[in-house]
Parts: sequence; structure tokens; C-alpha cells
Amino acid sequence: MNIIKIINEGYFDLHVHTKASDGDYTPTEVVRKAKEAGLKTIAITDHDTLNGIDEAQKAGERLGVQVIPAIELSTKYKGKSIDILGYNITAGEELKKILLRMREGREERAKRIIEKFDDIGFTLTLEDVKAFSEDGVIARPHIAKAIVKKGYVSDYQSVFDDYLADGKPCALDKMILSPTDGIRLINEAGGKAILAHPVYIGDDNMVRELLKLGFDGIEVWHRSQDKTDNEKYQKMAEVFDLIMTGGSDFHHDDHQLGEFGFE
Repeated sequence: MNIIKIINEGYFDLHVHTKASDGDYTPTEVVRKAKEAGLKTIAITDHDTLNGIDEAQKAGERLGVQVIPAIELSTKYKGKSIDILGYNITAGEELKKILLRMREGREERAKRIIEKFDDIGFTLTLEDVKAFSEDGVIARPHIAKAIVKKGYVSDYQSVFDDYLADGKPCALDKMILSPTDGIRLINEAGGKAILAHPVYIGDDNMVRELLKLGFDGIEVWHRSQDKTDNEKYQKMAEVFDLIMTGGSDFHHDDHQLGEFGFE
């Protein structure tokens, strides 16, 4: 996989989620939507799992869309959530073990979050949440959707803002990897480690600090970044001699595949 070539050819989206984690569509449906959007290449970057990749690649072969095997690993640095995109992953034994532990940890975390909601009078079960996660990893969006379906809160975003965001009453950390560990796991699996959506970090000094840890690249273009952000991160990539990537961070139809400020 040559990221530079992919970017030069255009019509790509290197940050895409499916039902294997917290996306709304199956891997096959996502590839079909990518084809309809005129994309040549996408990366399936589900949170802490590789489970959607085989299905997506088979669909890609049928539909003429290149599907890069990838992941979005959750890590923590100085109290902040730092997501790392890993491209061209081949799952080795250590990565498989870590991802299994992370999946098991997510379910235990979900149970504890459900208990926290119970404590404030929002009765919820794990089955309510799994109705949204299905066979994929359980993530906060699935819990938020279950809360809205139960009628306790009127909309999905309010569940995050008032209850599930960091520091809120029902928030709990996932199993914690350090960025250094995340980079190492991705590199040992044959992949390139990319700092995801740096704008979400909210601290450019920390972004620069992180880039010194051994990242191979940075997500320069993202749907939540404006032109000024993109130019700033492009300069950082040049200073640190890093690969530049971009993606929509697609989860559902409020996001547009292939639209993330790349020109």
C-alpha cells in the first residue's frame, strides 16, 4: 500500500467505520456506498477491532473498490484520549491478544456504565445496548442510542454531552494503552501508525509532543477540521517528515464519505 500514491490519485477516504464497531452500516454496505460516491480506495478503521475487514475486502473485490485493512486504536496520554489509525495491518498474535482484551474490557465497561445509569434512574440492560452493537464491539454510541430509545434523553448528542463525555457522571475509561504501545503494536503488525484527528486533542503543543513519539504520519484532513486546521497540520507533517492522510471519519449518513476538506 502506497498512501502517497493513493492520495495523489484522489477519490479516497482513509477513515471509515462500520457496524464492526460504532458505524451504522455493515462493511459490505459501506463499500457499496463508497462505490456510489465514486471512491477508488477506502480504509476500514473500526475502533479496536479488525472484524469488518474480510467482509469489506470481499465486497471491494466485487465492486472495484480497494479496501485497506486498518484500525483505529484507543490510547490515552496525560489524561487525553488519543486515537491512532493503523494502516495495512496484518494481525499478529500479540495484536490479536490485545484486541481481545480490549473487546472484553469494553463489555465490562459497558456493564459498569449501565450500572451508573441505573443509579440515576435510567434503567438499562446489556441486551438493550447489544441491540445496537449486534456482534460488534460495544462503544459509547451504542449506549447513547439505547438511552434515547428508552426515552430517558431526547437526543443522542445530549447523552454524550450530559452523561458519557469524559468527566461526566456515567463516563468510564476503556482499557488504557499508551500511544507508544499503540504505535509499536501497529508497526509490529506491519502497519503505519497515524495520529488521528489532531483537532480533537485541542492542544497543539501536545500534538507536537505526540508526534515525537514515533508516529509515521498525521491525519491532516478531517471533516471536523477547517482549512486553517488542515494547513497547520500539513506544516507539522512537513516539519516532522510524516505521511499525510485524510478521511471523513464516516459513521452514519450525517457524515459524507469522501468529504473531508482534501483539495
